[in-house]
Amino acid sequence: MKAAVEQVQQEYAFSQRRACALLRVAVSSCRYQTRRSDEPLRTQLVQLAREKPRFGYRRLHVLLSRTGEAVNHKRVHRVYREAGLSIRRKKRKHCVRVGQPLRICTALNQEWALDFVHDAVESGRTIRVLTVVDAYTRECLALEVDTSFASRRVTRVLDSIIAERGRPLAIRCDNGPELTSRHFLAWCMEQKIELLHILRGRNSTPVLQPLA
Repeated sequence: MKAAVEQVQQEYAFSQRRACALLRVAVSSCRYQTRRSDEPLRTQLVQLAREKPRFGYRRLHVLLSRTGEAVNHKRVHRVYREAGLSIRRKKRKHCVRVGQPLRICTALNQEWALDFVHDAVESGRTIRVLTVVDAYTRECLALEVDTSFASRRVTRVLDSIIAERGRPLAIRCDNGPELTSRHFLAWCMEQKIELLHILRGRNSTPVLQPLA
């Protein structure tokens, strides 16, 4: 609040008392000067930050409390920022995949489309349905229902389909965690299946082509 009063004084050439009146701030609060030195606290924080470089101000405040230091967390945060100890957060990197255009299929097992459908049972529990469709025949190859799916569960379902009708040349799917995991990618390479990821926010269901 003191910074806001000083900004109003500089921009409009107001006195401190008038600026406080406009901002409805007590003049005594604006003129208050603390008699407490933050230097000992700053020294402790810098020392702890060097010992624990990945700790933020909240965890450092816990360490201070364990040493018997009675200090408010807001004061710790202020001194922490003034000392330049704020941790720079790293942005999570996302794997960018280029969407592949839809192909016109002329035979079965040229391309399968794989996706998840969400629903809920009467008790309110959410369920997921793994659907696999042949892009040419429009045949539903699998409808696997469970509350959750791991990538190994997905490959087991695909293995059972391959054992009955053969291996597809390509699989089109979205960017879900089950379908971008190392296990699923390695399985596709082992089976020599081309993996076609769609763009984010798009539907993986193929456009139905007219039968010959």
